[in-house]
Amino acid sequence: MYTSVVGGSAILARAGIIATAAVFGLTYSLSAALIALDLAERGLSEGLIGANAAMHAVGVLAMAFLLPRIGALWGLRRAIVGALGCAALLLCLFPLVPLIWLWFPLRILLGAASEVLFVLSETWLNALSSESSRARTMGAYTAALSVGFALGPLILSLVGSDGFIAYGIGAVLAAAAAFFIALARITAPAFEKPAHGNPLRYMRLAPVAMGATALNAAIETAGLTFLTLYAMSLGWGEGDATQLMAYMMFGAIVLQVPIGWLGDRMDRERLIVALAAVSALGAVAWPFALASPVMTYALLFVWGGVFVGIYTLMLAIVGSRFSGSDIIGIYAGMGLFWGVGALVGPALAGMAMQAAGHGLPIFVALACALFAIAALAIGRGGMR
Repeated sequence: MYTSVVGGSAILARAGIIATAAVFGLTYSLSAALIALDLAERGLSEGLIGANAAMHAVGVLAMAFLLPRIGALWGLRRAIVGALGCAALLLCLFPLVPLIWLWFPLRILLGAASEVLFVLSETWLNALSSESSRARTMGAYTAALSVGFALGPLILSLVGSDGFIAYGIGAVLAAAAAFFIALARITAPAFEKPAHGNPLRYMRLAPVAMGATALNAAIETAGLTFLTLYAMSLGWGEGDATQLMAYMMFGAIVLQVPIGWLGDRMDRERLIVALAAVSALGAVAWPFALASPVMTYALLFVWGGVFVGIYTLMLAIVGSRFSGSDIIGIYAGMGLFWGVGALVGPALAGMAMQAAGHGLPIFVALACALFAIAALAIGRGGMR
């Protein structure tokens, strides 16, 4: 079990956790694009660039097996501060290390540090949340994640990919978050050493949560990879097409707290199924909406918020169902499924686009519909 955090330090802790969530999103989105561009400029093939990107998921998968014990032995605050410090150091090392083969273990370590931030920040925030406002709190958390994801490409567009500057900005932001979390007034809950360290056990405890995480990662990475290309295939110019993810991300930021508000006032499991069904129907509407810029922007704004809301509510459900070291194990399992989804999603979306002109929305709609059916079939037992 864990001990609760009380007093004014809880407010500071919430602010620090939300900053950590934004830094997690930033380190992922910034490093993914920046390292790929850097390696391309150094003459590496697309296959090697893809292999380097896969190292991030390797780090995530490896850390998933260690996190329940790390959280108990080191404590949440020390582990998060250490991960933020490692992320800052690793971002600095990439442009300074001349041997490209060393970028592969560096990418594994960055993935492992990101997994620590992802899992332990969610665990800490859930420990601070009351049941009456849990979904709204997790809505603020996922909104911060989306802000971080949006900041990475923004920083890259402003400073470019040449030299140390973009890496340095990411490192400074990570170090600033570490300094804030390390403030003496912030206290974190203490966890007992887990009886089980194998994330496979936790996957069996909460299969719908694992599925929601894999769905989120698969659709998100597929959209980042192919949405621009899909819009261009329908006649959109490159400049306008590249901005479509921004509208989707804006919806993901703005609509999470309202969705969390709904989640605190109605059955969360039913709401998740409804959001998944709406997401499937919304994806079916993409080809028709893309005929009009206004319809496109409005649809993607709403769709981005509704789709990310699935993950927001799942975080709240897990936080209300589990406690102590079990919750770290379940979040670690969710992190593992995030890595799997991020690997599989773009591949499946790419095959769908090769098979059909509207392959991307077909893939998204089918994935969301299958998740809704599975969540409905498994029911509440799959989330307890």
